[in-house]
Amino acid sequence: MSWFTKALSGTVGRKLLMSLSGLFLISFLVIHLLGNFALMKTEGTAFNEYANFMKTNPAIKVLEYVLFGGFILHIVIAVALTRLNKKARPVGYAYNKPSANSSWFSRNMGLTGFLILVFLLIHLKTFFFTHKVPLWEAQAATLYDEAVVAFSNPWYVLFYVIAMGFLSFHLIHAFQSAFQTLGLRHPKYTPFIRVVGVIFAIIVPALFALIPVYMYFTH
Repeated sequence: MSWFTKALSGTVGRKLLMSLSGLFLISFLVIHLLGNFALMKTEGTAFNEYANFMKTNPAIKVLEYVLFGGFILHIVIAVALTRLNKKARPVGYAYNKPSANSSWFSRNMGLTGFLILVFLLIHLKTFFFTHKVPLWEAQAATLYDEAVVAFSNPWYVLFYVIAMGFLSFHLIHAFQSAFQTLGLRHPKYTPFIRVVGVIFAIIVPALFALIPVYMYFTH
């Protein structure tokens, strides 16, 4: 594990792990979104079958630990890099125009990341712990019923949609930054990666937000 310790102790290694964990989490978003589409089918049979498969399949249980590890690694490294950046520049320049040197999305990655973390904790409490932790009391019999209860609350739906907006802001910079850190930067390909990143950052969170809105108006 010496290579891992060295990676975490250096800025370049931390940025590399940040990018890899970020791309891993981005791939999870696509898989999670595809599963959530089952919520839009009638009576919830398809979604409950999907949820039961995710709950009982041994391979999925192992992947859940990997996923949580990816989240924790991403958060820890983000905090470490933020602290390093502050130490490197403890006092702001007397004349500074951050908007001329960086985008709003890159300057506010910490803020959007923190807001996404708050959403994630509430989301896990609502849908994960209630049906996967034996001692946690569920509000409804099935995970689909849990979603119907949660998405019948207009405040929760609004909270969900706003959180997806912050996720979109976070992804706009994260997508292209990850490829740049991995050295995949070329005058010919970078513009294409940037466009794909923006499209992904808009469409995926928008589809996530569509599901609770659809359920609110149909249930």
